[in-house]
Amino acid sequence: MNRFFRGASRAAIALALTAPAAALAGTISGTVLDGTGTRALQSTQLRIVELGRVAEAGRDGSYRFPDVAPGTYTIEARYVGADPVRTTVTVPSTGDADADIRIGSDIDSSIIVVGQVANQASALSRQRAADGVESVLTRDAIGQFPDQNVAESIRRLPGVNILNDQGEGRFVSVRGLDPALNAASINGTRLPAPESDTRQVALDVIPSELIESIEIKKSLTPDMDADTIGASIEINTTSAFDRKKDLYSVKLEGSYNDFADALTPKGSFDFSTRLSDRFGIAGGFSYYKRKFESDNIEATDWDVTDEGNAYAAEVQYRDYDVQRKRIGGSLSLDWLATDTTKLYARGLYSQFDDQEYRGDVILIMDEAPRSSTATSAEFSDEDGRIEVRRRMKDRFERQKIKSLTLGGETNTGPWKITYSGSWSEASERENGSIDPTRFRARFNDDGVNVGFDYSDPRKPRFAVTGNSDAFFDPESYGFNELERTTLSDARDREYALRGDISRAFAFDNGTFTVQTGMKARWRKKSYNLQSDVYDDYDGDYTLADVLGGQTYRIQDILPLPSHTGPSNFFNTNRDNFVLNEVDTALASASSDYGVKEDILATYLLGRWDSDKLRVIGGVRLEQTRNDINAFTTQSDGDTVTVTPNRFVRNYTDWLPSLTVRYEPIRNLVLRLGGYKSLVRPKLSDLAPRFDINEDDEATTGNPNLKPYRAWNIDASAEWYFGTNAALTGGVFWKSVKNFVVSQRLTTPGTFNGIDYEELTIPINGDKGKIKGFELSYAQVFSFLPAPLDGLLLNVNYTYTDAKGTVLNDGDISDPRSIPLLNSSKNTLNVVIGYEKGPISLRAAGTYRDKYLDEITDAAETDRYVDDHFQIDLSAKYRIVPGVRVFAEWINVTNEPYFAYQNFAGGKRLLQFEEYNWTAKFGISASF
Repeated sequence: MNRFFRGASRAAIALALTAPAAALAGTISGTVLDGTGTRALQSTQLRIVELGRVAEAGRDGSYRFPDVAPGTYTIEARYVGADPVRTTVTVPSTGDADADIRIGSDIDSSIIVVGQVANQASALSRQRAADGVESVLTRDAIGQFPDQNVAESIRRLPGVNILNDQGEGRFVSVRGLDPALNAASINGTRLPAPESDTRQVALDVIPSELIESIEIKKSLTPDMDADTIGASIEINTTSAFDRKKDLYSVKLEGSYNDFADALTPKGSFDFSTRLSDRFGIAGGFSYYKRKFESDNIEATDWDVTDEGNAYAAEVQYRDYDVQRKRIGGSLSLDWLATDTTKLYARGLYSQFDDQEYRGDVILIMDEAPRSSTATSAEFSDEDGRIEVRRRMKDRFERQKIKSLTLGGETNTGPWKITYSGSWSEASERENGSIDPTRFRARFNDDGVNVGFDYSDPRKPRFAVTGNSDAFFDPESYGFNELERTTLSDARDREYALRGDISRAFAFDNGTFTVQTGMKARWRKKSYNLQSDVYDDYDGDYTLADVLGGQTYRIQDILPLPSHTGPSNFFNTNRDNFVLNEVDTALASASSDYGVKEDILATYLLGRWDSDKLRVIGGVRLEQTRNDINAFTTQSDGDTVTVTPNRFVRNYTDWLPSLTVRYEPIRNLVLRLGGYKSLVRPKLSDLAPRFDINEDDEATTGNPNLKPYRAWNIDASAEWYFGTNAALTGGVFWKSVKNFVVSQRLTTPGTFNGIDYEELTIPINGDKGKIKGFELSYAQVFSFLPAPLDGLLLNVNYTYTDAKGTVLNDGDISDPRSIPLLNSSKNTLNVVIGYEKGPISLRAAGTYRDKYLDEITDAAETDRYVDDHFQIDLSAKYRIVPGVRVFAEWINVTNEPYFAYQNFAGGKRLLQFEEYNWTAKFGISASF
């Protein structure tokens, strides 16, 4: 393996040194701007007509053609949304030539730099110029981004959808696949995950005002990190070199949630300025406070009566009141150190505060119902105990994401060298949350009857008859348990160094480039939990001491504790609470872990570029080392035994790839790519946190998990027609080994020398197959008669068939086929826009099919999340140049969240949650 690391660099150098030098060759370079000279037009395609050589404008609009023989040439520049531009340039017998290009006049170029049309033109230009299959979202020249946070923005792209949390888009699904199969980076730096139990990053923590573009790269080349099967999500913050003129932008906004009946503020400021021709600074700041509420019902332990009627033995009614605050800032420094070297520094800080109050009522029935129908069940405490718990969760959680990237690029003749170093850190911390306080009443022969109405399978209601006074009396509910999160500290950090070198060789009809590089990443993820469990109180303490109200709309679930009453009571009377030392030790030690992941990668590729054909082929080598530390925690009910354990492992992956981009006729682009990639297991799943209770029921991580390994094929055809239009279609196929699922094994066995009766463990499945296709259509209807010439349309649809095989209860003789976790068969996005004069309107609809969320020991108890269709509306009006008022209406139809299991012939509720709509309105100004 070390021979390859050394040999990759030697091969490129030897090839460069032995190639014949171009006699008296010069370099043509320049910058591509819009007609007003405001914005650099990244991804403009440039072609030397006489030579058939091509180049692409970088994010600052710059381009280069090295090794050009003396003579006079025609350069053609193409950018979606504008007419092609040609210019003539003469390369002297000694020296280089400059050729700056402007696309569009100073009058009409606004169509490619401002508004929805500009966003589409920029996105299609980058998509067209890309090496592989790619979708892009950009902001326009006055700093406008299509949506309010990164996750909501990405939802509009082809093949992309979002998994929601509390009604907000958070995790990105590409081609209907599990978000864990994606990788996310910002300014080339991998984003670590704040949460303790995941790799994927909740992208709603990043304000859209700080972002210049988002690229969804669905196929890989050897110079890219190989840790993705879904897509590589690359987020870029603003740079002063994106523009040639200064920009200052401010936005003030109010947000109103119908359930919460609260108006909350948002404000942002961003800027971009060049202090000189060689140095620029850009950045921004964003603040957002949001209050909202959600109503939730959850059910578990479904069973059937002797008559065959389904019922839930436990039902929870949860009333959420949430306040979230986001603070974000970015800063970018760009320096043209010499005529051949550009240096940059880019930093990001994002903070996400989440204050959640959750009041709930839990009904637990000890026996089967006395009577039942297909839509009802009646329980009596004469038949068995009915336990009722009333709780309040008072949790404050803070997440932070920080990143810093330092890097540069040197171009000298045919040589190009890029280099960077980066640091990123994510954290999630709780310190003193009461999570939750529980009051309990047990009714047994007290004359309490509880009936459930399942007529609406998503919203079962309950009614109490008989001794209802006891049921609703807060004095009936004595203190039962309090869990205090004294400390929950999750940290994920990564350092990285990277260097790449390439040498271009000019030929009569194209350019051949040899490139190699190395990258080292050092990552550590850890979690430390101190959870104190109190299960007794020295004195009298009942629900009546801390009564509160409700904001729950589904039905009356009072009495409930108040939001802060239980927390205040605990802090005032802490000495009277009795600590359960066994449960405290068990909860705290069984969660802790630390995992290091070191990755060393190198690659070698060859690239051929001509005006019709681009071929990129090569191989990447990634070596992974894990150092894993956790604890084995055992309890016999009286004592807890904690034993540290450690595992070290190494593995190496060879990852070949080949990408072909062919443009047989102008505006028709065909792509074909084949490559091997991997996704490493969640670090928390690797941690051998073995926890077994007095009933020999165990949960554990699995340090022997193998990474997902996949062979991938992508093929697409893209037709760019009209002035700002594209029709694309593609197919994809993936063969995945070792996909990971968490499974409950109910057959007794032994793990790491410890016997168990039941075990929940993440395991590798056998093989999964993913195949599908995606279609996309985007067009600006500028050719229609007024006023219809302001219409634009974006429609995309993706079909994904993702299946794998697991073993029922670990039995090798009993396999069953499942959809891969979090994969949706059908996703659809439709955006209808209108932009003319001062008016900009947009209606967006998003559909995602159902998906498998959790796998159990039987298909009928697997957890599914139902399909989701959401409509969002927005409008902007330009008062004067640079000043706009805007309004947005989010989740117009109050689309809920519904999770279920296919039990006893029907969709049986596991979780239902609704949030209602949110309205946003405000003013933005750019100058």
